[in-house]
Amino acid sequence: MKNKWQLVNFSFHAMGSPCHAQFYAPNKKIAQRAKNEIRRCLEPLEQRYSRYRDNSLISQVNRSAGKGKATDIDAETAALLAYAQQCYEGSDGLFDVTSGILRRIWSLDKTTLPTEVEIAPLLPLIGWDKVEWSEKSLYLPLAGMQLDFGGIVKEYAADSVSQLLQQMGITSGLIELGGDIKVIGPQPNGEGWPVAIRDPRAPDKLIVQLYLKSGALTSSGDYERFQLIDGVRYSHLLNPKTGMPVSGLQGVSVISEHCVIAGSVATIAMLKAEQGLGWLKENEVTFFCCTSDGKIEKNM
Repeated sequence: MKNKWQLVNFSFHAMGSPCHAQFYAPNKKIAQRAKNEIRRCLEPLEQRYSRYRDNSLISQVNRSAGKGKATDIDAETAALLAYAQQCYEGSDGLFDVTSGILRRIWSLDKTTLPTEVEIAPLLPLIGWDKVEWSEKSLYLPLAGMQLDFGGIVKEYAADSVSQLLQQMGITSGLIELGGDIKVIGPQPNGEGWPVAIRDPRAPDKLIVQLYLKSGALTSSGDYERFQLIDGVRYSHLLNPKTGMPVSGLQGVSVISEHCVIAGSVATIAMLKAEQGLGWLKENEVTFFCCTSDGKIEKNM
């Protein structure tokens, strides 16, 4: 790559998160076009899958739950549903995109634990195996059921943006969407892009600095979103079978070729709690893990 290529730094907000892109472009025109294309790529994904938009596809599906009429879907949505099913099956039912309904009783501003009386009515509304879907349509059979692609779509979006920039001829760069990182290719001098893994209990402290030439790095843990109730830290990650927060690992970072895979693997490991570390090792995942007692385990 010749020296005429210029480094572009582009900060923006998408998927409910602060985001950043760094990439080398041959000229200002391509750089500006790339910025515009990034936004054009992300906007339809938010429009379809954001639970915060009343007119999104997911909101429409959720409003139609139990009303007897399926919602038409496109091939992209069907592919995400197929991946959600893979995650459900690969996690023994712990990674479940129908479990978002638990947010009703586990909002981050709560100062008391939900009672069994609050949890019990929600559990029957959770279960990917209840969802009726095909390549053309999607239906939630029970009134009150909800779908939430929050654990998939941001990572999928990072992969999509990376692919888009590569199609434009940009082969050196890094995309970061709300902490999920996808590397397009090494820097022009052949070096990797610096990415850091932070201490789950001291976010200002770096545990390790990595240099990635390709692939993706995502992290999951109880350090950014959690509730502190009676001096106890409760993770935002909830077991869909019990309705309770998981515990056992402070944080997991995973490196994989695709961001969507790295993200789901990190989340599944957290959901598996005490068995998460063993599961990572058994599946020969490239990971960095902090256990509940602060011990560092890694396979990198």
